[in-house]
Amino acid sequence: MGEDKFFLGVDVGSVSTNMVLLRPDNTLQEALYLRTQGRPMQTIQEGIKLLRSRIQNSTEIIGVGATGSARQLAATLLGADVVKNEITAHAVAASRVNPEVQTILEIGGQDSKIIILRDGVVSDFAMNTVCAAGTGSFLDQQAARLGIPIEEFGPLALQSKNPVQIAGRCSVFAESDMIHKQQLGHSLPDILAGLCMAMVRNYLNNVGKNKDIKGPIFFQGGVAANPGIRKAFEEELGQSIIVPEHFGVMGALGAAFLAQEKALSRPESQTGFRGLQLADTQFQAKSFECSGCANRCEVVEIMQEGVSLARWGDRCGKWSLTVEASSDIGLINQQREQRGA
Repeated sequence: MGEDKFFLGVDVGSVSTNMVLLRPDNTLQEALYLRTQGRPMQTIQEGIKLLRSRIQNSTEIIGVGATGSARQLAATLLGADVVKNEITAHAVAASRVNPEVQTILEIGGQDSKIIILRDGVVSDFAMNTVCAAGTGSFLDQQAARLGIPIEEFGPLALQSKNPVQIAGRCSVFAESDMIHKQQLGHSLPDILAGLCMAMVRNYLNNVGKNKDIKGPIFFQGGVAANPGIRKAFEEELGQSIIVPEHFGVMGALGAAFLAQEKALSRPESQTGFRGLQLADTQFQAKSFECSGCANRCEVVEIMQEGVSLARWGDRCGKWSLTVEASSDIGLINQQREQRGA
C-alpha cells in the first residue's frame, strides 16, 4: 500500500459528522468536524468535498467504515465496507491508541455513554440518550446564555475557588439553579465549576451506575475538550483521566480502523466505496408506509439519480431484501464483465 492510499472513517451523529483519513501505517492524515444540522446526506457530501480538496487526485480510498446514529444512511451513500455501532467504534479506537485502557467515558452533543473494556474486549456499556443534562448541547446552551464562548467555559471553571452546588439531575433544574446562584452574587467561575461537578455526578449516577470503573480511563467526545469537566471527573473518581489526542473524532477513527481490519480479509481493490465524485452526486431520500400487514412499517428509501440504493425500516424484509438482491445481481454482473464472461 502506497502513501497515497487511505482508509476513510465516518461517524454521523445528530449534532456532528466526523470524518478521518487514516494511512495504512496508522497515522491520521485528515480529520473533519462538521455540524450535521439535521442534514446528514448533505453534510456527508460536504465532508467528502472538503476531503477531496485537501488531498491529491492520485489518492485512493481503499476501505470505508461507517458508524454513528446515521451509520446506515452513511454506509449507503458512501458504499461502506464495514458498518458498526458507536460502542464498537469508540472501543476499537481507544484500544488501538492504548491497549491497556479499561474505561471509556464518552460525552457527545446529545448523548453520553460509558464503555468498560477488559483485555481489549467490551465487557459492559451503558448509554444515556433521553435527557440533555450532561451533554455538549446543554453546555453550548448555557455558555450562550452566559455570553461566553464555549471554548472559555472550561478554563473559567478551573479558576474557581469555591464551586457552588448545582442541581444537575435535570437540564431545566440545572439552568434555574444557575440563575438563582447568579442572583445571589456567586462568581461566574464558581458557578461554572459547580455545573461541571453537577454534570459529572449526573453522568456517574446514571450512565456510570454500578459500573466497575478502572484505569486507565479515556475521556472521549466533544465535551472532552472542556478541562473543567475533566477535572471534575478526576475529583469524583479519584483517578487520572486521559484525553486522547483525537478525542473529538474517536468514533470516526474507530470506523477507519475497522475498515482497515476488513481490508486485510479481502483483495486490496475490492472496496465498495463509491468514489470521491459522490460529493457531486444527486441523492434523494423518501419514506412511505407499507400496507402489507398490520405493522404498517415506515420504510425509508435512498435513491441516486432515480435508482434505489437502499431501503430500511421494514420488519419483515419485504422492501430491504428486494434492494439487497438487486444490488447483489448488479455486483455479479459487474464482476462477470470484468472477467470478460
